[in-house]
Amino acid sequence: MRLRTLTFTLIASVALGLGLTYASVTHLRGMDAVRSGPWTGWPHSGTTQIDPYARAAFARSGELPLVLADGLIFLAETDDTGKPLDGRCDIRISGILPQSRVWTLSLMDETGQLVANEAQRYGFTSNEVVYRPDGGIEMVLSPRAQPGNWLPSGAKAHLKVALRLYDAPFSFSSSSGEGSVLPRIVTERCP
Repeated sequence: MRLRTLTFTLIASVALGLGLTYASVTHLRGMDAVRSGPWTGWPHSGTTQIDPYARAAFARSGELPLVLADGLIFLAETDDTGKPLDGRCDIRISGILPQSRVWTLSLMDETGQLVANEAQRYGFTSNEVVYRPDGGIEMVLSPRAQPGNWLPSGAKAHLKVALRLYDAPFSFSSSSGEGSVLPRIVTERCP
């Protein structure tokens, strides 16, 4: 009876450990995340201080992380209220970005691939966006064409927005993301 209990405990422990490790490597980009509203960034991903889970996730995906001195990536999968980004809705991204030499904002599906669309518009850079008078940005993600800075969402049910800030002289003071404010994301209209 003891041997059976010990065997069951050992098998359950190994299965639980491997399952949690697999989930951490496939669904997370590391444990050193900082947050600012719906945005999540990983400032140590491209440094020697990268955590083992992030290292394993990057090795699994084949992605090369940005070196902190070069830039930082932020991903958003929800709006400011925590509602998942739905490409069938009109979603507005607005606000003033932190200072950086160059930035890019791109739209991806849930697998991390760029959203295919007939307009062949996949994102914006700091050089091509139309700015508001106060220096902020105003973008709309929508399956229907919109005036101004519009990114076609392809009516995908689940979206991710990637904001990359290159040569940005800012820092986060804690895991709460204090020290920087990123643009707001608001879901405006859903069919």
